[in-house]
Amino acid sequence: MKSNKEKVALTTLGCKVNQYESTALAEDLGKKGFSLVSFRSPADIYIINTCTVTAFSDFQARQLIRRAKRTNPQAKIIVTGCYAQVAAAEIAALNGVNLVIGNDQKHIIPALLQKGAINSKGTFSDDIFQQKTFCEMPLTKFSGRTRAFLKIQDGCNSFCSYCIVPFARGKSRSLPPKNILEAVTKFVQNGYREIVLTGIHLGAYGYDLNPPANLTGILRQIINCRKDVRLRLSSIEPGEITDELLQLLNKEDILCPHLHIPLQSGDDKILQMMKRNYDSYFYRMLIEKISIALSDLAIGVDVMVGFPGEGDAEFNNTLKLLQDLPVAYLHVFPYSERPGTTAQKLYPKVPEKAKKERASILRNLSSKKREEFSLRFLGKKLDVLVEKGKDKRTGLRKGFSNNYLPVLLENNDSSVGGRVVKICAEKYHDGKLYGKIVPG
Repeated sequence: MKSNKEKVALTTLGCKVNQYESTALAEDLGKKGFSLVSFRSPADIYIINTCTVTAFSDFQARQLIRRAKRTNPQAKIIVTGCYAQVAAAEIAALNGVNLVIGNDQKHIIPALLQKGAINSKGTFSDDIFQQKTFCEMPLTKFSGRTRAFLKIQDGCNSFCSYCIVPFARGKSRSLPPKNILEAVTKFVQNGYREIVLTGIHLGAYGYDLNPPANLTGILRQIINCRKDVRLRLSSIEPGEITDELLQLLNKEDILCPHLHIPLQSGDDKILQMMKRNYDSYFYRMLIEKISIALSDLAIGVDVMVGFPGEGDAEFNNTLKLLQDLPVAYLHVFPYSERPGTTAQKLYPKVPEKAKKERASILRNLSSKKREEFSLRFLGKKLDVLVEKGKDKRTGLRKGFSNNYLPVLLENNDSSVGGRVVKICAEKYHDGKLYGKIVPG
């Protein structure tokens, strides 16, 4: 076993799946005797778990490589994750990089370090599309977090024209139900009161298993086993929100009334060019159906601006649709051209200035939507999972309601950290609700 004097610093870019995998790596490294330190601290080994969903993500990864090299010029540097999977040779040529490890080999990093593989340069990355089974990276704790993420699905079969993710993650693969139930139990035993089920294409969960499973089915299994934790779903595609899922959300209190449903564009021509499998009418009807069935449910939306061919008319169709819909917030992304994707060959390209202007318009709309949704809950009671840390600006206890509203608590009781409490919302300011814990 390596001496615990060998210091490893690990940092993560990107989605909840990457965050889960990094945390699992850190736990495994700790078990194998390595000492984990902050990425800003001097370390013997730096591990950068990368994202490649945008060109800026790639730029951030290269910045982190340079930062690690400056912090300790003698350190060994490992680059893993999605950028490493799709651009291994490019990364291997960068100054200071010792090992490039693709997503298909990420789980063996601790074992490679034990064997001394870091002492020579190399690349560990195979054809990700040859990965047939889900690679489980067991995890029991999320250091410093009140909620736990649980990766239950990986990969994507959709190949939207703008998206590099299938090339970085491979085909859809699922964690068997038995393993999910065991992981949920461990998290609950370690004190977590909320688990976020996550994946690259969460709604495709279980289709690859034998016998096949599905997302609603695994939710029912968890609910039947555990009543002492609340479950939240990460992003789920519009066509995968079934009536059965909505009925379960309406019936079961442990399911958080919160769905994040990507739109990407509100223009039918652009949706077709994106290779999305719905149109704006389908999306409108879906959101309206959900809001009628579950009036307190928060709906978040991913929306992209600046896709090739998006003129003012196409953007205005998106803007009008989002203005009309009862959604709680938007995640706005300017289109970023990704090598090897179909959209790379589409024209006309949208100028960067227009992308920024459109993104600003939608982000302003998001602020208004968030305020409108939050104000509906003034004077009402909400179940809030209180985080262990405090809000840096106000010094107040903070947390999220079950329908994903950020809340600051005016009761400054340290004993509530990590617990779900009932609060009464009293005011809204600067994107957050303020409330007091309801006695009893």
